[in-house]
Amino acid sequence: MTAAVYHRFGAPEEVRLEQRAVPTPRPGDVLIRVHASTVSVGDHRARARDIPAGLGVLAALGLGVFRPSRPILGMDAAGVVAAVGSGVTAFAPGDRVIASTGGAFGGHAEYVRLSADGPITRAPDTMSFEEAVTLVFGGITAQCFFAQVAIGPGTSVLVNGASGAVGTAAIQLAKQLGADVTAVTSGGNVPLVASLGADRVTDYTREDFTAGGDTYDVIVDCVGNAPFSRVETRINPGGALLLVISDLRSMLTSRGHTRRSGKLVIWNVGTPGAEDLAHLVRLADSGRFRAVIDRTFDLADIVEAHRHVDTGRKRGNVVLRIPQPGANHAHG
Repeated sequence: MTAAVYHRFGAPEEVRLEQRAVPTPRPGDVLIRVHASTVSVGDHRARARDIPAGLGVLAALGLGVFRPSRPILGMDAAGVVAAVGSGVTAFAPGDRVIASTGGAFGGHAEYVRLSADGPITRAPDTMSFEEAVTLVFGGITAQCFFAQVAIGPGTSVLVNGASGAVGTAAIQLAKQLGADVTAVTSGGNVPLVASLGADRVTDYTREDFTAGGDTYDVIVDCVGNAPFSRVETRINPGGALLLVISDLRSMLTSRGHTRRSGKLVIWNVGTPGAEDLAHLVRLADSGRFRAVIDRTFDLADIVEAHRHVDTGRKRGNVVLRIPQPGANHAHG
Protein backbone atom coordinates (compact mmCIF):
# COMPACT_ATOMS: atom_id res chain seq x y z
CA MET A 1 0.00 0.00 0.00
CA THR A 2 1.01 3.62 -0.46
CA ALA A 3 1.48 5.57 2.77
CA ALA A 4 2.74 9.02 3.74
CA VAL A 5 5.72 8.28 5.99
CA TYR A 6 8.18 10.39 7.96
CA HIS A 7 11.44 9.10 9.43
CA ARG A 8 12.66 12.29 11.10
CA PHE A 9 10.92 15.04 13.03
CA GLY A 10 10.93 18.37 11.25
CA ALA A 11 9.54 20.24 8.27
CA PRO A 12 6.75 19.10 5.92
CA GLU A 13 9.39 17.89 3.48
CA GLU A 14 10.25 15.06 5.88
CA VAL A 15 7.01 13.37 4.81
CA ARG A 16 7.19 11.25 1.67
CA LEU A 17 5.23 8.52 -0.03
CA GLU A 18 6.46 4.96 0.46
CA GLN A 19 5.20 1.46 -0.13
CA ARG A 20 4.29 -0.44 3.02
CA ALA A 21 2.77 -3.85 3.64
CA VAL A 22 -1.01 -3.90 4.04
CA PRO A 23 -1.76 -4.70 7.71
CA THR A 24 -3.36 -8.06 8.42
CA PRO A 25 -6.41 -7.85 10.68
CA ARG A 26 -5.90 -9.67 13.97
CA PRO A 27 -8.76 -11.10 16.04
CA GLY A 28 -11.07 -8.24 16.93
CA ASP A 29 -9.66 -5.92 14.25
CA VAL A 30 -11.14 -4.06 11.31
CA LEU A 31 -9.09 -3.27 8.19
CA ILE A 32 -10.28 -0.09 6.45
CA ARG A 33 -9.57 0.84 2.84
CA VAL A 34 -9.09 4.56 3.46
CA HIS A 35 -10.77 7.04 1.12
CA ALA A 36 -10.11 10.20 3.14
CA SER A 37 -8.31 11.49 6.21
CA THR A 38 -7.41 14.95 7.50
CA VAL A 39 -4.15 16.72 8.20
CA SER A 40 -4.76 18.16 11.65
CA VAL A 41 -2.90 20.28 14.16
CA GLY A 42 -2.21 16.98 15.92
CA ASP A 43 -0.34 15.75 12.86
CA HIS A 44 1.58 19.04 12.71
CA ARG A 45 2.59 18.80 16.36
CA ALA A 46 3.75 15.21 16.02
CA ARG A 47 5.71 15.77 12.81
CA ALA A 48 7.36 19.02 13.91
CA ARG A 49 7.74 18.07 17.60
CA ASP A 50 5.86 21.32 18.23
CA ILE A 51 4.89 20.41 21.77
CA PRO A 52 3.34 22.67 24.46
CA ALA A 53 5.77 23.87 27.12
CA GLY A 54 6.88 21.23 29.60
CA LEU A 55 5.48 18.26 27.70
CA GLY A 56 8.58 17.28 25.73
CA VAL A 57 9.40 14.18 27.77
CA LEU A 58 5.82 12.92 27.69
CA ALA A 59 5.67 13.58 23.95
CA ALA A 60 8.88 11.66 23.39
CA LEU A 61 7.37 8.64 25.11
CA GLY A 62 4.40 8.71 22.76
CA LEU A 63 5.98 9.91 19.53
CA GLY A 64 9.52 8.58 19.75
CA VAL A 65 12.75 9.90 21.21
CA PHE A 66 15.18 10.06 18.29
CA ARG A 67 12.89 9.15 15.42
CA PRO A 68 9.14 8.77 14.97
CA SER A 69 7.75 5.63 16.58
CA ARG A 70 4.56 5.97 14.53
CA PRO A 71 5.84 7.00 11.09
CA ILE A 72 2.43 7.15 9.38
CA LEU A 73 0.45 10.17 10.58
CA GLY A 74 -3.31 10.70 10.34
CA MET A 75 -5.62 10.78 13.36
CA ASP A 76 -8.79 9.85 11.49
CA ALA A 77 -10.04 7.86 8.53
CA ALA A 78 -13.13 7.45 6.40
CA GLY A 79 -13.48 4.54 4.05
CA VAL A 80 -14.77 1.04 3.44
CA VAL A 81 -14.19 -2.03 5.58
CA ALA A 82 -11.89 -4.29 3.54
CA ALA A 83 -11.65 -7.18 5.99
CA VAL A 84 -12.39 -8.09 9.60
CA GLY A 85 -10.59 -10.32 12.06
CA SER A 86 -12.14 -13.26 13.82
CA GLY A 87 -14.77 -12.43 16.39
CA VAL A 88 -15.89 -9.18 14.73
CA THR A 89 -19.66 -9.05 14.24
CA ALA A 90 -20.41 -5.32 14.30
CA PHE A 91 -18.77 -4.65 10.93
CA ALA A 92 -18.50 -6.49 7.64
CA PRO A 93 -16.54 -5.96 4.42
CA GLY A 94 -18.18 -3.23 2.36
CA ASP A 95 -19.42 -1.14 5.30
CA ARG A 96 -18.83 2.61 4.96
CA VAL A 97 -17.19 3.79 8.19
CA ILE A 98 -15.45 6.67 9.90
CA ALA A 99 -12.93 6.17 12.68
CA SER A 100 -10.61 7.99 15.04
CA THR A 101 -7.10 6.56 15.12
CA GLY A 102 -6.06 9.05 17.80
CA GLY A 103 -2.52 8.85 19.08
CA ALA A 104 -1.94 5.60 17.19
CA PHE A 105 -2.14 7.66 13.95
CA GLY A 106 -2.02 5.69 10.66
CA GLY A 107 -4.77 7.39 8.63
CA HIS A 108 -2.48 8.76 5.90
CA ALA A 109 -2.29 5.47 4.03
CA GLU A 110 -4.39 3.34 1.71
CA TYR A 111 -5.23 0.98 4.58
CA VAL A 112 -5.43 1.30 8.34
CA ARG A 113 -6.04 -1.41 10.93
CA LEU A 114 -8.11 -0.61 14.02
CA SER A 115 -9.77 -2.40 16.90
CA ALA A 116 -13.44 -3.00 16.13
CA ASP A 117 -14.42 -1.91 19.63
CA GLY A 118 -12.66 1.45 19.35
CA PRO A 119 -14.03 4.79 18.10
CA ILE A 120 -15.35 3.55 14.76
CA THR A 121 -18.89 3.80 13.42
CA ARG A 122 -20.81 3.76 10.17
CA ALA A 123 -20.36 6.87 8.06
CA PRO A 124 -23.27 9.25 7.53
CA ASP A 125 -25.39 8.39 4.50
CA THR A 126 -25.67 12.05 3.58
CA MET A 127 -21.94 12.78 3.23
CA SER A 128 -19.07 11.86 0.95
CA PHE A 129 -16.03 10.33 2.62
CA GLU A 130 -14.23 13.66 2.33
CA GLU A 131 -17.04 15.36 4.21
CA ALA A 132 -17.59 12.55 6.71
CA VAL A 133 -13.98 12.42 7.88
CA THR A 134 -14.26 16.03 9.07
CA LEU A 135 -16.61 14.88 11.83
CA VAL A 136 -13.88 12.95 13.55
CA PHE A 137 -10.92 14.99 14.84
CA GLY A 138 -12.64 18.25 15.72
CA GLY A 139 -16.03 16.74 16.41
CA ILE A 140 -14.93 14.01 18.77
CA THR A 141 -12.61 16.41 20.63
CA ALA A 142 -15.33 19.00 21.22
CA GLN A 143 -17.85 16.28 22.04
CA CYS A 144 -15.65 14.70 24.71
CA PHE A 145 -14.83 18.02 26.35
CA PHE A 146 -18.48 19.09 26.42
CA ALA A 147 -19.49 15.76 27.96
CA GLN A 148 -17.60 16.79 31.11
CA VAL A 149 -19.58 19.98 31.80
CA ALA A 150 -23.21 21.06 31.95
CA ILE A 151 -24.26 22.86 28.77
CA GLY A 152 -27.90 23.50 27.95
CA PRO A 153 -30.43 26.18 27.06
CA GLY A 154 -29.27 29.51 28.43
CA THR A 155 -25.65 28.44 28.95
CA SER A 156 -23.17 31.00 27.65
CA VAL A 157 -20.19 29.50 25.82
CA LEU A 158 -17.16 31.30 24.39
CA VAL A 159 -15.02 29.48 21.83
CA ASN A 160 -11.50 30.90 21.52
CA GLY A 161 -10.03 29.87 18.18
CA ALA A 162 -13.41 29.29 16.64
CA SER A 163 -12.42 28.75 13.02
CA GLY A 164 -10.28 25.60 13.31
CA ALA A 165 -11.38 21.97 13.26
CA VAL A 166 -12.23 21.85 16.97
CA GLY A 167 -13.61 25.38 17.11
CA THR A 168 -16.03 24.95 14.21
CA ALA A 169 -17.25 21.70 15.77
CA ALA A 170 -17.58 23.30 19.21
CA ILE A 171 -19.79 26.09 17.87
CA GLN A 172 -22.15 23.62 16.22
CA LEU A 173 -22.31 21.24 19.20
CA ALA A 174 -22.85 24.05 21.70
CA LYS A 175 -25.71 25.41 19.60
CA GLN A 176 -27.26 21.93 19.42
CA LEU A 177 -27.25 21.90 23.22
CA GLY A 178 -29.07 25.23 23.30
CA ALA A 179 -26.16 27.44 24.34
CA ASP A 180 -25.58 31.09 23.51
CA VAL A 181 -22.24 31.09 21.67
CA THR A 182 -19.58 33.76 21.31
CA ALA A 183 -16.85 32.96 18.78
CA VAL A 184 -13.37 34.50 18.94
CA THR A 185 -11.58 34.53 15.59
CA SER A 186 -10.03 36.91 13.07
CA GLY A 187 -12.17 39.26 11.02
CA GLY A 188 -11.87 37.24 7.83
CA ASN A 189 -13.52 34.25 9.51
CA VAL A 190 -16.58 36.11 10.78
CA PRO A 191 -18.90 34.91 7.96
CA LEU A 192 -17.84 31.29 8.53
CA VAL A 193 -18.44 31.17 12.28
CA ALA A 194 -21.67 33.13 11.95
CA SER A 195 -22.92 30.61 9.40
CA LEU A 196 -22.26 27.85 11.93
CA GLY A 197 -24.56 29.49 14.43
CA ALA A 198 -22.37 31.78 16.55
CA ASP A 199 -24.59 34.40 18.19
CA ARG A 200 -21.81 36.96 18.31
CA VAL A 201 -18.23 37.18 17.10
CA THR A 202 -15.19 38.85 18.65
CA ASP A 203 -12.38 39.77 16.27
CA TYR A 204 -9.27 39.15 18.34
CA THR A 205 -7.22 41.48 16.12
CA ARG A 206 -9.40 44.36 17.32
CA GLU A 207 -10.59 43.30 20.75
CA ASP A 208 -9.24 41.24 23.66
CA PHE A 209 -12.09 39.12 24.98
CA THR A 210 -10.35 38.79 28.34
CA ALA A 211 -10.30 42.55 28.86
CA GLY A 212 -14.03 43.23 28.56
CA GLY A 213 -16.74 42.87 31.15
CA ASP A 214 -18.59 39.95 29.59
CA THR A 215 -18.56 36.63 31.44
CA TYR A 216 -19.36 33.10 30.33
CA ASP A 217 -20.40 29.79 31.82
CA VAL A 218 -17.92 27.86 29.68
CA ILE A 219 -14.79 29.03 27.87
CA VAL A 220 -13.28 26.66 25.30
CA ASP A 221 -9.65 27.47 24.49
CA CYS A 222 -8.65 25.92 21.16
CA VAL A 223 -5.57 28.13 20.79
CA GLY A 224 -3.53 27.69 23.95
CA ASN A 225 -3.35 31.38 24.87
CA ALA A 226 -6.13 31.52 27.48
CA PRO A 227 -4.80 29.94 30.69
CA PHE A 228 -6.93 30.14 33.83
CA SER A 229 -4.90 33.06 35.18
CA ARG A 230 -5.91 35.11 32.15
CA VAL A 231 -9.60 34.21 31.98
CA GLU A 232 -10.63 33.47 35.58
CA THR A 233 -12.59 36.71 35.89
CA ARG A 234 -14.39 36.00 32.62
CA ILE A 235 -15.81 32.70 33.91
CA ASN A 236 -19.07 32.74 35.85
CA PRO A 237 -19.21 31.14 39.33
CA GLY A 238 -19.44 27.38 38.92
CA GLY A 239 -18.38 27.67 35.29
CA ALA A 240 -15.60 25.90 33.42
CA LEU A 241 -12.50 26.40 31.31
CA LEU A 242 -11.91 23.67 28.72
CA LEU A 243 -8.27 23.62 27.65
CA VAL A 244 -8.19 21.89 24.28
CA ILE A 245 -4.52 22.89 24.10
CA SER A 246 -2.65 23.12 27.40
CA ASP A 247 0.92 23.18 28.64
CA LEU A 248 2.35 21.33 31.61
CA ARG A 249 1.85 24.27 33.96
CA SER A 250 -1.87 24.43 33.18
CA MET A 251 -2.19 20.69 33.70
CA LEU A 252 -0.40 20.72 37.05
CA THR A 253 -2.32 23.72 38.40
CA SER A 254 -5.78 22.79 37.12
CA ARG A 255 -6.90 20.87 40.20
CA GLY A 256 -5.72 23.60 42.56
CA HIS A 257 -7.48 26.29 40.52
CA THR A 258 -10.67 24.24 40.55
CA ARG A 259 -10.59 23.74 44.33
CA ARG A 260 -9.78 27.37 45.09
CA SER A 261 -12.18 29.02 42.65
CA GLY A 262 -15.04 26.55 42.30
CA LYS A 263 -14.56 26.85 38.55
CA LEU A 264 -13.69 23.67 36.67
CA VAL A 265 -10.43 23.60 34.72
CA ILE A 266 -10.39 20.61 32.37
CA TRP A 267 -7.54 19.65 30.04
CA ASN A 268 -8.11 15.91 29.62
CA VAL A 269 -10.24 15.05 26.60
CA GLY A 270 -11.07 11.65 28.05
CA THR A 271 -11.42 8.46 26.04
CA PRO A 272 -13.48 8.83 22.86
CA GLY A 273 -15.76 5.95 21.99
CA ALA A 274 -17.89 4.73 19.12
CA GLU A 275 -21.00 6.35 20.58
CA ASP A 276 -19.33 9.79 20.46
CA LEU A 277 -18.82 9.33 16.73
CA ALA A 278 -22.29 7.86 16.26
CA HIS A 279 -23.82 10.95 17.87
CA LEU A 280 -21.97 13.18 15.40
CA VAL A 281 -23.17 11.00 12.52
CA ARG A 282 -26.79 11.35 13.69
CA LEU A 283 -26.40 15.12 13.80
CA ALA A 284 -24.87 15.15 10.31
CA ASP A 285 -27.54 12.91 8.83
CA SER A 286 -30.26 15.17 10.23
CA GLY A 287 -28.60 18.31 8.87
CA ARG A 288 -27.58 19.63 12.29
CA PHE A 289 -23.81 19.31 11.86
CA ARG A 290 -22.00 20.24 8.70
CA ALA A 291 -18.57 19.61 7.30
CA VAL A 292 -16.20 22.56 7.27
CA ILE A 293 -13.49 21.99 4.68
CA ASP A 294 -10.75 24.52 4.00
CA ARG A 295 -8.84 22.67 1.29
CA THR A 296 -8.61 19.15 -0.09
CA PHE A 297 -5.31 17.60 -1.15
CA ASP A 298 -4.52 14.30 -2.82
CA LEU A 299 -2.22 11.94 -0.94
CA ALA A 300 0.47 12.70 -3.51
CA ASP A 301 0.39 16.33 -2.35
CA ILE A 302 0.89 15.49 1.34
CA VAL A 303 3.81 17.92 1.71
CA GLU A 304 1.67 20.82 0.47
CA ALA A 305 -1.08 19.78 2.86
CA HIS A 306 1.34 19.90 5.80
CA ARG A 307 2.67 23.27 4.67
CA HIS A 308 -0.84 24.67 4.67
CA VAL A 309 -1.61 23.35 8.15
CA ASP A 310 1.72 24.75 9.37
CA THR A 311 0.53 28.28 8.57
CA GLY A 312 -1.88 28.05 11.49
CA ARG A 313 -4.53 29.72 9.36
CA LYS A 314 -6.68 26.84 8.19
CA ARG A 315 -10.45 27.15 8.43
CA GLY A 316 -12.06 23.99 9.66
CA ASN A 317 -10.43 20.91 8.19
CA VAL A 318 -7.73 20.14 5.66
CA VAL A 319 -8.85 16.94 3.94
CA LEU A 320 -6.49 14.35 2.50
CA ARG A 321 -8.03 12.39 -0.36
CA ILE A 322 -6.71 8.87 -0.88
CA PRO A 323 -7.25 8.05 -4.59
CA GLN A 324 -8.96 4.76 -5.36
CA PRO A 325 -7.72 2.56 -8.22
CA GLY A 326 -9.80 3.12 -11.34
CA ALA A 327 -12.30 5.35 -9.54
CA ASN A 328 -13.44 8.89 -10.10
CA HIS A 329 -12.51 10.39 -6.74
CA ALA A 330 -14.53 13.60 -7.04
CA HIS A 331 -17.03 12.17 -4.58
CA GLY A 332 -16.44 9.59 -1.86
